[in-house]
Amino acid sequence: MTAFDKERNRVERFFSRIKHFRRIATRDDELAATFMGFVTPGAIMLWLK
Repeated sequence: MTAFDKERNRVERFFSRIKHFRRIATRDDELAATFMGFVTPGAIMLWLK
């Protein structure tokens, strides 16, 4: 497995976990800044687990 494959796997696993937050999974936000405003706290919550 190459370094690229490892990083890709890591990103895919992250998005799989973060989709448990309904607002992020449905992507109802129109602005990228608003979307990132919900991804960031979700990522922090996953990191703190």
